[in-house]
Amino acid sequence: MTILEKLQRIQLELKAPKNQRNAFGKYNYRSAEDILEAVKPFEGKYKVIIKITDELKQVGEYIYVDSEAKMIDVESLDRESSVCSNAQAIIDFSAKGMQMPQRTGSASSYAKKYAISNLLLLDDTKDSDATLDDTKDSDATNTHNSKSSLPTLKAGSPEFNKVYEFMTKGGEISKVKLKYVVTKEVEQLLNK
Repeated sequence: MTILEKLQRIQLELKAPKNQRNAFGKYNYRSAEDILEAVKPFEGKYKVIIKITDELKQVGEYIYVDSEAKMIDVESLDRESSVCSNAQAIIDFSAKGMQMPQRTGSASSYAKKYAISNLLLLDDTKDSDATLDDTKDSDATNTHNSKSSLPTLKAGSPEFNKVYEFMTKGGEISKVKLKYVVTKEVEQLLNK
């Protein structure tokens, strides 16, 4: 069985429910640790290991954590048979009530969770984990919106102007789409 076949089987079989509860925001979530605990039995079953690494990077004035989740086939003769996924999170240096290591750890936790979620195809569309301006750990914040309840972003509106400013500062359209329904026309305007 190839590494891709093993990954496919794990993606199809893995269940990682949102067993954590945020009492303040009244939503359920799963942490990176929950995902890793759920995938451990599959490591033995399919003879793979999951390895997650973090690296600090900088683009312009933004320092961020780049996490890589890698699945390695331990049965492979070349020992290089692997597949990986990356995710990033900007470190929020203005987060109140947090020391510098906590700010870095929060970004690391967020990036790890999404790197492993992307690798294993865990879907979070039902409970979005980020707000437009949020770069903190998703386990601490959540808008608890579903696509059907999101407002449509309209060109020229005050919300559009806020989003446009966010995008010009390096914001990601994926974060905008967690908070708004974005038509193709509006997305083109935002990408100018």
